[in-house]
Amino acid sequence: MSTRREPEHVALLQGTLNLLILRTLVFGPQHGQGIARAIQQKSEDVLLVDHGSLYPALQRLESQGWIKARWGISENNRKARYYELSAKGRAQLNHQTSDWQRLTGAIGRILGLEQG
Repeated sequence: MSTRREPEHVALLQGTLNLLILRTLVFGPQHGQGIARAIQQKSEDVLLVDHGSLYPALQRLESQGWIKARWGISENNRKARYYELSAKGRAQLNHQTSDWQRLTGAIGRILGLEQG
């Protein structure tokens, strides 16, 4: 029995996954598993993205023109779709980031976490 506390995972709010995917792709093209892994690592294992949510989100983002996809070879020599942020996606990321900052600021004020 381990005394190490297991991290608690947090459910993503609707629409949050799109924002996290777009933000992850700012750093360059990535395949689906790489996106999920980056989100998990950056959140220090608090956020886990399951494939049942990730791939439909990627398809939606691609159909909206916010990301572009192409086939390539992954680091383990397998065929994989690589996703890249488009100019339209970068604009959407800026918009969603602004909205998210306003939302979290408002919630922080209600919870007494933010001054002002």
